[in-house]
Amino acid sequence: MDWGLKGKTALVTGASQGIGRTTAKLLALEGVTVFGVARRGALVEALNAEISLDYPNAAQVIPFSADFSMDGEPERVAAEALRTMGRVDILMNAAGGSRPIDFDATKEQWLEGMTLNFFRIRELTHALIPSMKDNQWGRIVTFTGTSEPRMLNAAFTAKAAIHVWAKGLSREVAPFGITVNSLQPGRIRTEQIQKRYPTLESELEYAKQEIPIGRFGEPAEIAALALFLASPLASYITGTVIPVDGGSSRFAF
Repeated sequence: MDWGLKGKTALVTGASQGIGRTTAKLLALEGVTVFGVARRGALVEALNAEISLDYPNAAQVIPFSADFSMDGEPERVAAEALRTMGRVDILMNAAGGSRPIDFDATKEQWLEGMTLNFFRIRELTHALIPSMKDNQWGRIVTFTGTSEPRMLNAAFTAKAAIHVWAKGLSREVAPFGITVNSLQPGRIRTEQIQKRYPTLESELEYAKQEIPIGRFGEPAEIAALALFLASPLASYITGTVIPVDGGSSRFAF
């Protein structure tokens, strides 16, 4: 199937590992020039080298190092992406990290979790939307988190804020041909998940109890949906929150 993505441009955050890395790779294989952003820029360079070697007809992944814990980084990243590629058609927000906290967590701990997982995503997205409006086309996909938390976690709270912000934003930018969607990863095999479930036995034990499909997911299984949402084929889908979790979420709506 032709996704209709060849020749487009994308900015992918968190492109050094896991879901972000796989999304950047799949986009490049579809002919999308990717501006790959991560703290560990060398890993994005390695990804581009791997793609160039194995898939000589793929588009380029342009590495760029940024630390979103710092003020002003989203605006710097957006400006450099626009300068380098001329436009950004697709934004994949895949940076972030879990932030479990205690009931007595400090204001600083809460702010750190909210900054990385909500404020920086909003700032980067808002920095790119004016150019998308000018082009009358854009796709914004944000990888978020569970709506069924079992503990206090600043990242979960931030991701819930993403859902509400993205829904409101989707209504505002729809007249400009821009869609905004959120994807909720379940237990996808990434560095963070492997730290929590370091052995196959621990992974299978959790999957047996909590995941109807009975296994953890692979990054490509959620990245493929992100590519569809980024394509012209998904032009009537916006404002959604879609779990990709093997059926583990219990809410019907």
